[in-house]
Order: sequence, then C-alpha cells, then structure tokens
Amino acid sequence: MPAHEHADVPPPFDAEAVAALVGGTPAGVAVLDDELRYLYVNAALERLNGVPAAAHLGKTPAEVLPEADVRMGVLRQVLADGRAREVTASGRTWSDLAPERRYWRAAYHRMGGDGRARVLVAITLEISAVQNQEDELERARRYLALLDNAAGSIGTTLDVMTTCQELADFVVPALADVAAVEIFHVDKRLSVLRPAPGRLRLLRAGMAAIPELRDSIDQFGGAGSEIEYQEDSAVPRCLAAGSPVIENLFGDEQLSRAAPTPERVAAYRAVGLHSAVAVPLTTRGSPLGVLSLLRAGDSPPFSAGQDIVIARALAGRAAVDVDHARRYAREHGVARELQRSLLSEPRLPDRGIEIATRYLPAGQGALVGGDWFDAIPLGDGRHLKVIGDVMGHGVEAAVAMNHYRSLLRLLAEDGLPPHRVLERLDGAVERSGLDRGATCLLAVVDRRAGTCEVASAGHLPPVFIDPGPSGARVAHLQAGPPLGTGFGGYRSTTMPCQAGTVLFMYTDGLVERRGEDIDVSVERLTRLTLPASGRLEDLLDQAVDRFGAMAEDDIAIVASRAREH
Repeated sequence: MPAHEHADVPPPFDAEAVAALVGGTPAGVAVLDDELRYLYVNAALERLNGVPAAAHLGKTPAEVLPEADVRMGVLRQVLADGRAREVTASGRTWSDLAPERRYWRAAYHRMGGDGRARVLVAITLEISAVQNQEDELERARRYLALLDNAAGSIGTTLDVMTTCQELADFVVPALADVAAVEIFHVDKRLSVLRPAPGRLRLLRAGMAAIPELRDSIDQFGGAGSEIEYQEDSAVPRCLAAGSPVIENLFGDEQLSRAAPTPERVAAYRAVGLHSAVAVPLTTRGSPLGVLSLLRAGDSPPFSAGQDIVIARALAGRAAVDVDHARRYAREHGVARELQRSLLSEPRLPDRGIEIATRYLPAGQGALVGGDWFDAIPLGDGRHLKVIGDVMGHGVEAAVAMNHYRSLLRLLAEDGLPPHRVLERLDGAVERSGLDRGATCLLAVVDRRAGTCEVASAGHLPPVFIDPGPSGARVAHLQAGPPLGTGFGGYRSTTMPCQAGTVLFMYTDGLVERRGEDIDVSVERLTRLTLPASGRLEDLLDQAVDRFGAMAEDDIAIVASRAREH
C-alpha cells in the first residue's frame, strides 16, 4: 500500500494523484512538506535509499540518510524562493552493505505558495556508474601525470638512501598515507645483528607520511633503522612471490599477520592503519627490497586496480635508480679503499725534512679519482717530491695511479734530474699500453745546496712559501705535455729553496673553478702564509678552508720543508 495513505496532507497535495502519476517511474520521487519532512516516497526511491517507504514519513532526508550529503540548504532555498534547482549528491545509503559511495542527481521543485500550502517535489536519478567512470578517468589522468613526474623526482643522485627517500616522499599522499622503502644491505656485513631464525631483516632506507601521521609513525623506526619481519608477514611474502601483496587489515588477526611483529598490532590500531600493500623492488631479476604503502583513517582500502598498477610502475622505475646507486656505492667503496691502501703517507727522506699531506675526496656524489703523492729519498741530502693526477675516476683510475707510482719509484732510483725522469716515465707508460694519461709534478730538493729542481708534465706549478714577510710565490716554469702521450719535451727549472721555505704542491681540485681562468685560480695561492703555530698541518687546514670549499674534484696536497739547523 502506498506510503501516503497514512499521511494527513492538506491541499494542494493529492497523494493518490501523485502515486498514480509517478509511482511506477524508475526515477526516485519524493514529496516533502514545508519543514522538509517526507510526505510521499515512490518505490524507486525506496529501493535507492534502502529504507521502506513508511519509514521515511515524518522524517527529513538528513535523518533517513545520515551518511549522505543531501544538501538540506539547497532544499530550504527552493522552498524559500520557489526557484527550481538541480544538484549532485553522494554518500552511503541503506540499500546495501558495501562501503562504496553512491552518487545521484536530484531536481527540486516547489509546489504551492501564495497562501496555499507549500510542498517540495524531489526527483532523483542514481548516477553512480557514470560518476565512478568519471572518477576512474580522473584517477587515470592523475596517475599518468604522476608517472610522468617520477623521472624528475626519483633518482636525482647516486646515493641509495636519498633515492629511497625520494621514492617514499613521491608516493605520499598521491598513493598512500604512509610509505616505507626497505632494502637489503649493500654490504650484508653492515647489519649489526643476525636476524632470528625464520625472520627477514631489511634496512629502512626511506620513510614518509602525511602531516597528521608523522609524529605517530616515528615509533616504527625511521630511515636508517633495521626492520625485522616475521616469516608470514606481507613483506617476506611479497619478496618470495615477486609480486604485490595486499593486506586489508580489518581485524587484529590480519594486523598481526601483516605487522613485522605481533607486538605492533596495538600501535597500528592506534594510528588507524587499515590497508597495506607491499610492492617488490626488482631489477635484472634480483630483488633489491620492498616499497610498502599504507592507508589509514578515512582513506579507501587498496584493491587490485589502478593503485597497484601505478605502484608497480613506480617501484620498477625506482628499482633501476636504486640499482644504479647500489652499484655506484660498491664501485665507489672499492675505489676508495684501493686508493687509501695505495696512497700511504710518504716516507720521510731523512730527519731533516718535514712533510704533511692531505687527501680529500670531492664528496659522496663523485667517484674517487687518481690523485697521488709520494716522497722518494735519493741520497746526498737530496729527495724527490711527487704529486700527480690520473685522468678519470673510479677503480680504473685508482689502479692506473698505482702503475704510475710504481714506475716512478723504479725510475727515480737512478737519481736523474726531474725532466729526464718524466721522459723515461712517459716512454714506459706508452710502452705498457696504459690508456689513461696523467699530469705529474716532480721536485728534486737538495737541502744542502738550498735548491729545488722542478719539472712538470701538464701539472699546475708549485708554490714556495718563504719564512718571514716575503710570503708565497708561484713558481714560473714551462709545463710539458701530460704523461702517456709519448711527446716528451720536458724541462727542469731550478728554484731557490732555503731551509724553512715550504714547498707546496697540489692537484687542480684545490684551485680549479668552473668559468674561471686557471691562472687566476692559481694566483690566489700567493695569499697563503705560514700560520702562527708554524705547523705544516695547520697550513694545510688553512689552504683547504680558504680555497677548497667549492671543490668539484678530489684534492691532494703535499707541503714540505727542510728544517733549519
């Protein structure tokens, strides 16, 4: 029986006439009185709202559908001015238990007025399917833009931790409320403890969260923490399967299974985490780690749709960057260790000579180069000082540097003047097939004669710092071609070098600056002065502080002097 039969409705509203007119229409139709209480509901609206028609009567739309945006303000405006309006509304109705929102389009018209009783007629059509399609299209556009922007936001450096943090920052809040990137150690020996049997330990390399959750997730460990997972949790299962694992954490049992440890369940519940997905970071068929995405509060749960497709695409792209950074880190570590092992402190030629050295790599963002220095005793109060720079960076440059240094030590034993040593070294390098050129500066110091004989193979000139007010002076000498070219043509220049005068030799990383003439750069070194302490170590500190702050290449420095008797 129509719901209107029990309603006491004054004219001009005729319930039977309305029922006869719209009772069978597929559009939802309702009539509300001037206090916006239901007077009539047809069968279509009854199905849409999921509430019997009789249960509507005497109630407002907001009371019948508390989880829907029924736009009560618009209804009051129509009653007040009589102007019809159309609106789109959304929310959850009682028609089913699914959590998805429903969408409908409603038109509101006023009947009556001018002394007659006023009623409001609402005609409603559900447009959920159309709206959901539009939402999917908009989400697809947003995700395509996200993928397009990923290349410029992830992998901006060759540092593993930075790359992982960039990935975590990028997916929050676009895909998740919380994101964590965890990887296997580049060197498993770096892990502090062995994991317990049946557990997996990963290094958390990146962590991000929406602002309202940042303080809450600190308790779970930030970047740099080691995270241990139980065997059946989502992350190990994701790595084992090589595909995403979705966990909708509606109960404590699911939370307990997904958490690294069962003790985390209460903490996860307090934060409001309810849905998670673990996506493997894999490249060249090998797993590098996992991207974990989590949602909390009112965010929708993850499903095997566009969210997962985009997460996999981002994880795949980021995995390539992480792999490049890991391979770089391994090569960088090998090169640096090799260089450190080869670049030992020079031997003191005799007790009358002081030597101080400094080697500074350009930074984490650049591979170590082939800078080297050495000091070789020649006898009769003479010794050879060496500084050189092999072209290029990495392991190959460090190995080439060792070849140069070994050949030079062998050739220096004959006690030849420096230009002859360079000629023989150039020829030996050419015959050896070594394909990396190098610059080199040799200085034979005779502390008894108070002289320094200098020759350069494409290297920057040394600086002499005399004691007293005269200060520093750059040696003016003719530089020959770099070693390994086979051209020869080196010359020696003899300079005065009395006891107490500091011979300051360096590689181009100390002075060379982009966009500046090298002669201008070298001339700045004439500002060097002996520190009040007189210590050579303090002199090197002064040089690095004043001239090395903007270095883009490795810096090697050797400072030496003959002690005054």
